[in-house]
Amino acid sequence: MLCALGSAVCFGTASVLQAVAARASAPGTGSGVDPMLLWRVLRQWRYLTGLALDALGFALELVALRSLPIYAVGAALAASLAVTAVAASRLLHTRLSGMEWASVCVVCGGLALLGLASGAEGDRTGGTALRFGVLAVAAGVLLLGAAAGRLRGRPRAAALGLGAGIGFGVVEVAVRLLDDFSPGALLTNPAAYALLLGGGAAFLLLTSALQRGSVTAATAGLVLGETLGPAVVGVVWLGDRTRVAPLAVLGFGLAVVGALGLARFGEAGVD
Repeated sequence: MLCALGSAVCFGTASVLQAVAARASAPGTGSGVDPMLLWRVLRQWRYLTGLALDALGFALELVALRSLPIYAVGAALAASLAVTAVAASRLLHTRLSGMEWASVCVVCGGLALLGLASGAEGDRTGGTALRFGVLAVAAGVLLLGAAAGRLRGRPRAAALGLGAGIGFGVVEVAVRLLDDFSPGALLTNPAAYALLLGGGAAFLLLTSALQRGSVTAATAGLVLGETLGPAVVGVVWLGDRTRVAPLAVLGFGLAVVGALGLARFGEAGVD
């Protein structure tokens, strides 16, 4: 759980640094997702610092996913929105309201309950159908991004953030579906390709969302996409369980609702 929370701190801080870099980058010529945006922002130190934090956060997430149920890790990562809001108040010169601070407390309370109630990760490895299904979802993230990139303002940021969240959710599930890390096994496992495709698409969509949209709206979509679906997959197909199910459900719900409350009442960007 400490690794999962550390991952949330890394991801939340990285989101704001990447937002600053994305907005300082010259805008593309079209209204959709700009594949060249990543090339432009990679020349900025803030974005590179954000990537370094993302890499550290991903390493911590991997450790957490090998020890905790997916729903516990996903809810902990939802706390990244609280980190984003606090960091954005400093770097993007916004002010957190009393409601936003209350939402931060709700997130922390939910995580505390979840930490008390969560059990060990499931011992199922998933079947071939699930592996190909995760790969199909990863490909679908790109289609969602193409459609969402044509929207405007807050809906665009939220939709792109949701697509990015689904992509990162694919990564969470794919990590659990990798039971053999030898080169031959990885090359024949669809989950390995899903991890690469889902992660790459998620980075592109999230960067596009942060360039010309609300940071909190984008991260709210991110929270929904990377928590709900993977949690269901973990419980239904991978055997994740809890020590006290009602307490775990309450903690998960509080963490997600608190994160969404930050996106509803807070505004760390412009539309």
